[in-house]
Amino acid sequence: MGLLSLAIWMPIVCGVVLLAFGREDHARGVRWFALVASVASFLVTLPLWSRFQNGTAAMQFVEKERWIERFNIHYHVGLDGISFWLVLLTAFITVIVVISAWQVITERVNQYMGAFLILSGLMIGTFSALDGLLFYVFFEATLIPMYLIIGIWGGPNKIYAAFKFFLYTLLGSLLMLVALIYLYNQSGGSFDILTWHKLPLSGTAQTFLFFAFFAAFAVKVPMWPVHTWLPDVHVEAPTGGSAVLAAIMLKLGAYGFLRFSMPIAPDASHEWAWLMIALSLIAVIYVGLVALVQQDMKKLVAYSSVAHMGFVTLGFFIFNELGVAGGIVQMIAHGFVSGAMFLCIGVLYDRVHSRQIADYGGVVNTMPKFAAFALLFAMANCGLPATAGFVGEWMVIIGAVKANFWLGFGAATALIFGAAYTLWMYKRVYLGPVGNDHVKELSDINAREFLMLSLLAIAVLWMGLYPKPFTDVMNASVDGLLQHMSVSKLP
Repeated sequence: MGLLSLAIWMPIVCGVVLLAFGREDHARGVRWFALVASVASFLVTLPLWSRFQNGTAAMQFVEKERWIERFNIHYHVGLDGISFWLVLLTAFITVIVVISAWQVITERVNQYMGAFLILSGLMIGTFSALDGLLFYVFFEATLIPMYLIIGIWGGPNKIYAAFKFFLYTLLGSLLMLVALIYLYNQSGGSFDILTWHKLPLSGTAQTFLFFAFFAAFAVKVPMWPVHTWLPDVHVEAPTGGSAVLAAIMLKLGAYGFLRFSMPIAPDASHEWAWLMIALSLIAVIYVGLVALVQQDMKKLVAYSSVAHMGFVTLGFFIFNELGVAGGIVQMIAHGFVSGAMFLCIGVLYDRVHSRQIADYGGVVNTMPKFAAFALLFAMANCGLPATAGFVGEWMVIIGAVKANFWLGFGAATALIFGAAYTLWMYKRVYLGPVGNDHVKELSDINAREFLMLSLLAIAVLWMGLYPKPFTDVMNASVDGLLQHMSVSKLP
């Protein structure tokens, strides 16, 4: 078993062990086991970084074994510059989520921790899969633990939110399965994704494939107008579920565009780029305005996620190096920042049991350390220079201006809306005199919460101040993708 397989299967196996043997009366042991398993899974990904070769678009750490011989299906995994940071981000966020749940989750602790560990391995598998059916299995399997996390540990309307999440994402994926089977037949019985990239497909076939993949990936991102499931799910999901959903699961859809839609149907991607750009700009501008009127902190950050992911898809479909690389950087940055924003809301909710902005005010007076962390993450959410939130958005805006000035202008307006809704929320929740007795009785963050937020703060500042390690890894793969897309695949 190679390093990549170890990164995929270690958290899954540890999660299954927790489900099978973890007991309710051994909650402390379960928590420590989950923490050790998540840290070990993250440490396994670090040698991938030290051994990763920049400057090549080829797949690395490739493992290929026969899985279902009759249909020529393989267990085939590997990483390139596009998927590499998403794997490390997944392992890192899982450690944070385990720490965040340490004292908060008191019922079915083994099932909660086990679900997150299994989900982590499945998401790493999705980012690593080079076999079409293997990708589909991992992609769909991620729904199961997240469905349970929402449905068991969620809020009052958790069942409704869990069903909405499951049905929206499953229905979109059925068309993708049809597309995968079509490609299997067209390639002479191969599920190899890299082989599919070279298929000479007709314009009609490419259009069909583009929209089949769009149905699956647009819902997952989520793009406007199929984003309506996200606010409902975020409001009902437990804090850890919201953090993982925003930080990683939304990236599965954006990654799908890079791995399937664009290289397999390049001509259709160019033809329909106007539609993708229009939907992205609507998400960036209109959904930003929707975020301004939210009274629930989680809903506000959920709509903020839709707007920020609009930058990602906008960057991809302007087809220049700055745009595509900026979109990938924005995915990683959004993982750090949105995860941090939801965890901050969780810290307040654990104490006051309310997410309504009106129920707070003057939190800085009773929780000064926490308010400082929240300010950093709010500034990153606004896209302040020297934070992670700035780098990707800036690259996408420059790429958009190179493609068309008005595209860049439209995207840049989103920074104003982002600053407006984020700073307005921060002002009403944290600044001013103490709002009520609940706020007056608040205690500042403890050592566990300080550690959790410190790790995210370091990541946000590191990426904002020194993004070179992130961009160096992806440059060759982005160049390779754009060169591939510049060559028509029409027979």
